[in-house]
Amino acid sequence: MATIDGLPPLREVIAAHGLVARKQLGQNFLLDLNLTARIARAAGDLTAADVLEVGPGPGGLTRGLLAEGARHVLAVEKDARCLPALAEIAAAYPGRLEVVEGDALELDLTGRLTPPVRVVANLPYNVGTELLVRWLTPAVWPPFWESLTLMFQKEVAERIVARPGEDAYGRLAILAQWRCTARVVLMLPPQAFTPAPKVHSAVVHLTALPVPRFAADARVLQRVTAMAFGQRRKMLRASLRGLAPQIEAVLESVGIPPTARAEEIDIERFSALARAVAPAAGGQAPPA
Repeated sequence: MATIDGLPPLREVIAAHGLVARKQLGQNFLLDLNLTARIARAAGDLTAADVLEVGPGPGGLTRGLLAEGARHVLAVEKDARCLPALAEIAAAYPGRLEVVEGDALELDLTGRLTPPVRVVANLPYNVGTELLVRWLTPAVWPPFWESLTLMFQKEVAERIVARPGEDAYGRLAILAQWRCTARVVLMLPPQAFTPAPKVHSAVVHLTALPVPRFAADARVLQRVTAMAFGQRRKMLRASLRGLAPQIEAVLESVGIPPTARAEEIDIERFSALARAVAPAAGGQAPPA
């Protein structure tokens, strides 16, 4: 099988290094280098960007990123077994790949990246959502990254891009779409991976907005949506009781029927509600 870079096919790499995917690490290796190149291209022009990759495994996506011209790739890998395979890739691309052994949840690597930064990763299933939430909720916005191109289980991807009224619409959709544009750019069947997971996968591309779509205190918006979707079967006048005095009147003041349920309310009205309750919720009320 032809490769994109003259290095051995990934099946040979995995066999040579004994890289059996480990379930406890959320590993599912993507071996088709044509697909990894498509994911790299979905991230946009990489020639003038640093790329942060989490969980490169044997390096299929890493090779796609480098072949597509990424200026510099910083790859964070928790599984020490994968380091020799990644070292072979680094040798083939002198000075363009840096591999860090460690847990991405515990490392702050922003100081090792030069803007503009794009995050591109086939995220381990067991930490994917947590990493996404961290990247979407920095202390200061805009964040260190310009875009995220990430693979998730299809169900998680649907939650990220969901619209009001859809079953998948919830806190994750609001968190992502309040500060980003988000779209699914690629769908992958289980057979694309080794071992094949029980679910389909999807790649989501998120581009950071310079400022959120609507003014709101981030902490208050997160509290409002946590309460609203935490009891999503209830009407908002019930699920948000205790958020602010006379919550029904507050809801009506921002155009939300007190009898509505969380999945019916768009981001603009949730943001307006966050502004309205900010003084009672301990946040700041930015101008509308």
